Amino acid sequence: MSAKTCVAAALFCLISATANLGAQQDRSEPQPAPAPVRPGDDENLRRAVGLPVDPKSYIIGPDDILVIRVWREPDLSGAVGVRPDGKISLPLIGEIQAGGMTPATLAERITEGFSKYINNPEVIVQVAAVNSKKYFISGEVQRPGSYPLVSPTTVLAAIAIAGGFRDYADRKNIIIMRGPKRFKFNYNDVIKGKRVEQNLLLENGDHIIVP
Repeated sequence: MSAKTCVAAALFCLISATANLGAQQDRSEPQPAPAPVRPGDDENLRRAVGLPVDPKSYIIGPDDILVIRVWREPDLSGAVGVRPDGKISLPLIGEIQAGGMTPATLAERITEGFSKYINNPEVIVQVAAVNSKKYFISGEVQRPGSYPLVSPTTVLAAIAIAGGFRDYADRKNIIIMRGPKRFKFNYNDVIKGKRVEQNLLLENGDHIIVP
């Protein structure tokens, strides 16, 4: 074997070994972990607000924003607001009752209406914004304000969604106001498994006050 051939072979072996080593390092090096989410922070907010509304159980109400999708019919698709009387207006079929219905039931009604004008319409109704059902939380929590009542939510869950307590919150004397009624909530007891009946499922318009 000539000197040039030996040098070329050695160079080839060196390059191959380097490439293999790099590939092994790439496979063995762990991928960076996603940034942690603090308890009660944005992840909890996404869980409550970002989850899709169940089309078979959610009851549409006034001021909700719906998205109507008709397969291959962009002119018939789009966002629409539910009026105070519970009705919406759509192309071709005009006014239709939406309030008091689930998205799935409303999709069936709209499909019936469009069937008079197009063949085999495929309709999907989604709730883009829940404005008809909300609860309020005020006082010594990180993010006081109003929150949409998208899915069944307990007092404990609402406190977590609001970011948890501030430093000087009175956790033993929380009040839930429901119209003329008042309910007491002792956070310390509930998280210890005592008097868990205090952890009410919230209703539309409930106001949680954390002193």
